[in-house]
Amino acid sequence: MKILLVEDEAALRTALLASLKQAGYLAEAAADYAQAHEKIMLYQYDCILLDLTLPDGSGLDLLRALKAGGSPTGVLIITARDALDDKIAGLDLGADDYLIKPFHLSELNARVRAIIRRRQFNGQQQIVFRDLLVLPELAEVHVRGELITLTRKEYDLLLYLLANPGRVLTKEAIAEHLCGDAVDAADSFDFIYTHLKNLRKKLQEKGADNYIRTMYGVGYKLSHE
Repeated sequence: MKILLVEDEAALRTALLASLKQAGYLAEAAADYAQAHEKIMLYQYDCILLDLTLPDGSGLDLLRALKAGGSPTGVLIITARDALDDKIAGLDLGADDYLIKPFHLSELNARVRAIIRRRQFNGQQQIVFRDLLVLPELAEVHVRGELITLTRKEYDLLLYLLANPGRVLTKEAIAEHLCGDAVDAADSFDFIYTHLKNLRKKLQEKGADNYIRTMYGVGYKLSHE
């Protein structure tokens, strides 16, 4: 799962990034309006943690730009402001939740998980697809009742496919989802084939055959049949 943190306070930004990465997220940061705007225009995120007060602009304007483009990205506003007008304005613009600084990192992580569940899996505590059962809170994947062990990238890849069942995902979209803006520096997408091959093998070993289909020259999709 890919997170963008928009926060101008350096110490807090560093602490939040470390916490998000420790929780298993692919986390990136922007320190101001200009950096954040460039990122949301170029890349897709599962959730954005958005400070409202930025040195060169307003977080609310970023939220407007995001929603004007029809983005399905979840947004959690994090700010020191405790003004009712700011809360209402952010929620009216399409933010999912609002968290006042200072806050506990455990609460932040819980709210991020809840936003991603609501956005991608309709708030489900369990994700069921054919013979697959995924428990996001535990990061566990079961096939026909048997637990399988996946690497973090394999797990993130599977969740991305599960969030888009039947939809063809290009190798570029998969690469960006797994690596964020670091994908721009990649020489090739060979690492995608490796993750897909290993994920397929682990699923097949438990009897889940033909779940991930290759659409030659286009991409990959999670098949209902």
